[in-house]
Amino acid sequence: MADDTEDVELDFAADEQERARRSAVIRHPLASFFHLFFRVVAIVTYLLCDWISENFASCFVLIITLLSFDFWSVKNVTGRLLVGLRWWNQIDEDGKSLWVFEAKKTSRGSYIGTEAEARIFWLGLIICPLIWTFFFFTSLFSLKIKWLSLVVASISLQVANLYGYLRCKAVGEDGQPPDTRSFSGQHLLQRPDIIFGIL
Repeated sequence: MADDTEDVELDFAADEQERARRSAVIRHPLASFFHLFFRVVAIVTYLLCDWISENFASCFVLIITLLSFDFWSVKNVTGRLLVGLRWWNQIDEDGKSLWVFEAKKTSRGSYIGTEAEARIFWLGLIICPLIWTFFFFTSLFSLKIKWLSLVVASISLQVANLYGYLRCKAVGEDGQPPDTRSFSGQHLLQRPDIIFGIL
């Protein structure tokens, strides 16, 4: 009777090197900094605006400008570098709007950020809209209607990026793009691992 077992050499070193590379502290410090910088400065400016300036218009313009910079940097730079996700809108030849959501496949030579950077990305992306939602209720109950308009604009910019990246995460998890016409928020509620698996 012949022995069917043979010695097989397993290459755990490559897996350990990949794990060590992914758990390294921060590979993209500038992207990580700007991922949080604009949104934190906008929140601090909102909190201190009554004390700094009496002019609502200048505060409004400054906060919306900071959040616009944040929207652009998160959508076009930090999402790609820190987690390998991107989304955009394009118009086809027929004039129809087409939303594209992509997730980069991780491989040994990829330049996607580390686990610490992914945690920074997702926590910043989730916590800041929650803070703006808190500001919404405080300005609503204190009847500060002009500040309410600023907070609604801030929430819409923050939630747009969050929604886009959750869609990208869903594409990466499923391996195929979801049908953009039939997608609703219920897809995210049916898959809580998409939201809670990132933390």
